[in-house]
Amino acid sequence: MSPDNTGEQQGGRFEKGRSGNPRGRPLGSRNSATLAAEALLEGEAEKLTRKCIELAMDGDTVALRLCLERIYPARKDRPVTFPLPPITSPRDAADIAAAVANAVAAGNLTPTEAVEFGKVIEIYVRAYQVAELDDRVARVEELSDEELTRIIRRGAGENVTPRLITLGPR
Repeated sequence: MSPDNTGEQQGGRFEKGRSGNPRGRPLGSRNSATLAAEALLEGEAEKLTRKCIELAMDGDTVALRLCLERIYPARKDRPVTFPLPPITSPRDAADIAAAVANAVAAGNLTPTEAVEFGKVIEIYVRAYQVAELDDRVARVEELSDEELTRIIRRGAGENVTPRLITLGPR
C-alpha cells in the first residue's frame, strides 16, 4: 500500500483528540460475557467451592494452588520496619532522605520501597509548609495597622509613606 493511500484513509474519519464515543460506557454497565458466566454459576458457588477444596485435599495441585491463593493472596507490598530520624521540620526531610538512600545501599530497602518512602516524606514536607504558612498568616493578621506601618517603614526606609490595603474586617 502506498503512503498516498494511507493518508487519505486516515485523514478524514476521526478528528484528532476526539472520541468516537464521547459519553463513554454507561456507568454500571457490565460485560455480557461476565453476565452470562454469572447466570450459569448462579447458586452453584458453594458447591464449586466445596468441590475445589475436596480436590485440593485429594492432592490436586491446581486446586490446592487456587485454594491457597484465596486463603493467602500474594502481597502487593510488605510492612517495612525502618528507623527514621524524628521529623520536626522540613529540614529533617534531607536527613530522612539520606537515611532511606543508605538503607537502599545496604539492601534493607528495595528501590521501590524507597520511592514510597520518598512520597511519604514529600507529603509531610508539604503539610508542614502549609501549616507553617498558615501560622505566619495568622500572626500577620493579628498585627494592628500601626504595627504593620512600622514594619513596612523599617523595611523601606522611614520617609516612605506606606499604602495599606485592608482586606476583610479588622
